[in-house]
Amino acid sequence: MDKTASPVMVPFKSLIQFDKASSTPVFIQLSNQLGHLIRQGTLAPGQRLPGTRQLADLLELNRQTIVAAYEEGLAQGWLESRSGSGTYVATHFPEIKPQGLAGATDDSSATNSVSAGSRPGNEQPGYAFESVDFLVRPVLTNQAGLRLDDGFPDIRLAPMEELSRAYRSYFRWGNPQQHFGYSDTKGHPLLREQLSAYLNETRGLQTTPENVLITRGSIMGLHLASQVLLRPGDVVAVGETTWSGATMNFKKTGATVLTVPVDQYGLDVDTLETICRTRQIRMVFVTPHHHYPTTVTLRADRRIKLLQLAEAYRFAILEDDYDYDFHYLSRPILPLASADRRGMVVYVGSLTKSVAPAFRVGYVVAPKVLIDELARHRRIIDRQGDPMLEFAIGQLFKTGDMKRHFRKTLRAYHARRDYFCDLLANALPDVVQFNKPDGGLAVWASFDPAIDMESLTEQAAQDGLYLSNGLFHNPLGQRLNSTRLGFASSSEAELERSVAVLKKVVHA
Repeated sequence: MDKTASPVMVPFKSLIQFDKASSTPVFIQLSNQLGHLIRQGTLAPGQRLPGTRQLADLLELNRQTIVAAYEEGLAQGWLESRSGSGTYVATHFPEIKPQGLAGATDDSSATNSVSAGSRPGNEQPGYAFESVDFLVRPVLTNQAGLRLDDGFPDIRLAPMEELSRAYRSYFRWGNPQQHFGYSDTKGHPLLREQLSAYLNETRGLQTTPENVLITRGSIMGLHLASQVLLRPGDVVAVGETTWSGATMNFKKTGATVLTVPVDQYGLDVDTLETICRTRQIRMVFVTPHHHYPTTVTLRADRRIKLLQLAEAYRFAILEDDYDYDFHYLSRPILPLASADRRGMVVYVGSLTKSVAPAFRVGYVVAPKVLIDELARHRRIIDRQGDPMLEFAIGQLFKTGDMKRHFRKTLRAYHARRDYFCDLLANALPDVVQFNKPDGGLAVWASFDPAIDMESLTEQAAQDGLYLSNGLFHNPLGQRLNSTRLGFASSSEAELERSVAVLKKVVHA
C-alpha cells in the first residue's frame, strides 16, 4: 500500500505526547515531535499528513493548535502544502531507514536497550590522546552558605542596576548593524578608551587605547601572552609559591618553569639575578602588588632591580595585577608597568574581582605591536569578546559609576578585613598565624603543623563552612599548612559565624 495515500496509518495518538505543564507551547511541542518522526523515518518524504480537523480529533486538541503546528513545520521546511490537497512531509528529505552500519559487530537489539548516556563511546573515545596531568586542579566556585574562599568579591555589592541601565542603552543607541554584528577583536572601543584613561590615572601608566586588549578575564591574557612569547625549552621564572593558573599555561607551551624564593618582601630578585647569570630567562611572572597566594607586596627597591634585570638580560615581565583596586592604606605602590620605559612589561588585569566573576572582562596592556599579535592569536580561539558587556562596563567608567562602585566596595572590604582579622586573632591566637594584608580580598593563614588541613576542611564542610585545604599552594616537597581565607564575599555577621565554626572544628 502506498504510504502517501493514507495519512492515518501512522499511530499519531500513541507516538505524540504532550507536557501541558511545560513552558513550551503545545503547538511547538507538536511541531518538534513531527520533525522528530520525520528525521527518524517514521514519516516518509512526500507522505500526506491528516487534515487539521482529523488530527485535532485524534490528539484531542483545538484545531487552531494543529494549524499553528503545521505552519511552524512549513516555516521550518519539514512540511510542504499542496493547494487543494493538504499538508505533506517535504519531498526534499531522503527517506530515512534506521539500520546498523554494515559489518558492525554490535547486537542492535542490545544497543537499543541501552540508554544513550551509558554507551561506552560516551565515556571514552576510540582513539588515543594525551591527557596532561598538570592541568588537573580544583575548580574554584562561589560556594553557597558560609565560606572563607580564595578571595572572591561580594556579588551583592555589584552595580547591577547601573549595569542594567547601561545594557539597555546599548539597544537604544547607535547602528544596530554595528552593535550586533562582528566587532573589533581587541575589544569595544569605548571600554578600551575608558580603561586606558583609568589605568593612566590610577596606575601611573602612559597608554593609549592601542595599548589595550580586552579579554575574557585575566586568564585569557596570560594564555595569549604565553602562546605569543614562549616556545618549547624557554625558561620562565616564577615565585616558589605562585598561581597555578599561570604556570599551567607556561608548561603547556613546553616552557621550563623555575621557582624563585618569596619572602616577606616578595620575590627574591637577588636569587633571580644569580639564575640569570647561568641560564637564559625568557619571562618572569610576578604578582607584585599582592603576591599570590601570600598577599605580600614586592618592595620598591626589588621592583627597580627587577626592571633593571629585565633590561639587562632581555626577558619579559608578565605582571598580573589581579586586585590592585583594593588597597587599604591609601598609598598603593604603583605597578611595575608604570616605571617601564623600555617595553619590558606585559601588564594583565581583570575587572572580575571588582564587579563579579560572571562578568568576564580582563585586559592586557603592552606595546602596540605586541597587542596586535595577541589580538591575532585571540581571534583563532575567540573571534571577539562580549560587545554588550564591554560597552556596559565602558559606560560605567564614562559616567563615573564604576569609580563610585570601587570606593563603596573598598570601604566595605576594608571594614571586613579589620573585623575578620580581629575575629581570627581572638578566636585562634595559638593556632593560626597571619599578617593583616595591606590590600586584597584574602588573608594568608598558616595553621599549627599538628593540624591536618584536609581533615579540618572536611569537618568544617560538615558544619556548613567552605574553605580550601591549601594543598595546591605547597611547593614541591614542602608542606606549608597554609591557605587563603577570603573575607570580602561575606558580611560581618557571616564572618563571625564562619570563625565560630572554624574555632569549633580546630578544637574538636
